[in-house]
Amino acid sequence: MTETEVFAKVQETLVDALGVDDDEVTPQATLTGDLGAESIDFLDIVFRLEKAFNIKIPRGELFPDNILNNPEFVQNGRLTDAGLKELRQRMPHADLTEFEKNPDINKMADLFKVQTIVNYIVGKLAA
Repeated sequence: MTETEVFAKVQETLVDALGVDDDEVTPQATLTGDLGAESIDFLDIVFRLEKAFNIKIPRGELFPDNILNNPEFVQNGRLTDAGLKELRQRMPHADLTEFEKNPDINKMADLFKVQTIVNYIVGKLAA
């Protein structure tokens, strides 16, 4: 499956899950900021992706959890070096370039873009 085919299926999945229009689901669109996803939607998105691609997505693999709850990883509202290292390990499918310049935890939601999901699925299918 090509990246273009994966994107088309991810786009369709997000349109169904979030009730947005096709043209809103671009590679750089953020799930929460641009597409209006809420935390409860993430579970639905994972479920729909599993069905659409016939894969298993372990909890916390696509959207890492527990990073923000660890004082070793977060101090003064920012990810520490250890936190960034953990995030890089747990989200190799995300482009962290801009976030690493200012690792404010309030900007973490911006990492969850449509392209992040596409990258994850492409990697998962290749494995």
